[in-house]
Amino acid sequence: MSIAVAVLGASGYAGGELVRLLDAHPRFEVVHLGAHARAGERLADVQPHLPGGERTLGGIAAESLPGLRAAFLALPHGRSWKIGLQLAEAGIAVFDLGSDFRMDHPQRYRRAYGEPHPAPAELGEWIYGLPELFGGDLPGASRVAVPGCYPTGALLALAPLAAAGAIAGPIVVDAMSGATGAGRAVRADLAFGAVAEGVKAYGVASHRHRPEIEMGLEKAAAGAPKVQFTPHLVPMQRGLLSTCSAALTGDGDAQRILSEAYADCPFAEVIDRQPETRWVVGSNRALIRAVPDEDCGRVIVTSAIDNLVKGAAGQAVQCANLAFGLPETAGLTAAGWLP
Repeated sequence: MSIAVAVLGASGYAGGELVRLLDAHPRFEVVHLGAHARAGERLADVQPHLPGGERTLGGIAAESLPGLRAAFLALPHGRSWKIGLQLAEAGIAVFDLGSDFRMDHPQRYRRAYGEPHPAPAELGEWIYGLPELFGGDLPGASRVAVPGCYPTGALLALAPLAAAGAIAGPIVVDAMSGATGAGRAVRADLAFGAVAEGVKAYGVASHRHRPEIEMGLEKAAAGAPKVQFTPHLVPMQRGLLSTCSAALTGDGDAQRILSEAYADCPFAEVIDRQPETRWVVGSNRALIRAVPDEDCGRVIVTSAIDNLVKGAAGQAVQCANLAFGLPETAGLTAAGWLP
């Protein structure tokens, strides 16, 4: 029996990936595509690469979505909380790709976004949906906050080491993302002429994902490490590479710790060469490698993911699979698109 789902925010990059993945899913059936500014247009007008282009984008109002069992929200920051709560209170499982419910308490939210949360009592009530680290919380879950792409890459690289007591702070995370990580809104700093033939850092010492990375490490290791996080925009469409370093404590073999942590995880793989983003594009796969720097007494851990799949839509589907008791890999692939 199929499971009726909706995609709200279907006109964006992550929303388009959700439609692509859910259309091919063996159990989920997309019965509603919602958008805000593009409501009333055909899917082909906003996502011409997807089949089923004759489908019309509807609205995103909760009262217009009867008969659902799950909703995937791919809406901008600040747009998920109200409709997410309305859907959840109506008994619909909600998988929010946005940032509205990721934080665990109001102070951390304010630190990340510079303003109070509109529904502070909800913070900490939503499952933080990173299956490789917190998958045990997902079966039966009905309110899931899907992590950001940068925290996903950093936490997959670092959390098992922190949990094993193998690293100590301060932790340094330098990450590079393709332009799709910033969303589909038209912005001068994301135009071709502003991105091509150059690399730039942004959000230096102030990016909103830094508190989320620290939160994830606290959840995994029951500590409070400080993280220095610097994201970079690079001239490619998709892909995210995180280079993380931390002080080594003791003689633990970081590569072995990571390999054992992910031994039973279908989408996280520890490899013996430096990961490249082009190896994971189009897949829900994360590639990870740890290299000790004995001269500095530190370890360097690199991870590569597709920011739109494992960093967004694919991870949401992975969470939904576990929440509904389906095979974790249903509708997803670990194979990339190279070349």
